[in-house]
Amino acid sequence: MTDKKTKSASGGTTKLDSKLQKIIDEISKLSILELSELVKAIEGKFDVQAIAATPTASTAPVAGSEAPAVEEKSEFEVIITDAGTNKIAVIKTVREFKQELGLKEAKDLIDAPPANLGTMKKDAANEAKTKLETAGAQVELK
Repeated sequence: MTDKKTKSASGGTTKLDSKLQKIIDEISKLSILELSELVKAIEGKFDVQAIAATPTASTAPVAGSEAPAVEEKSEFEVIITDAGTNKIAVIKTVREFKQELGLKEAKDLIDAPPANLGTMKKDAANEAKTKLETAGAQVELK
């Protein structure tokens, strides 16, 4: 059994046995949507909840380091400006991204535009916009 070194969440390196390394390698090939589905499945299977890691002092920018003059926006607010005529599909899509909402809450949200779905990372916001527009809604990213 060969072991590989992998970066840990704390920035150090840890040795993984080949079985775990194969899993990591396969996960790294997944798309964002597939990763999202995998996380949901793991949460359901093991009755756990994934939470975002918060940056530590070691990952914060060093004082005096120069930031680029123009930074690309990495987070966007997803705003539904019009739910369209196919509200059922829009409600289902809203619930994909706001799983804490029940049917009534999701319906109430889209019935009172502009409806703010919250702030999301760039990829997730673009995915939400695409899915909502496919469902018939008009969406803006701010």
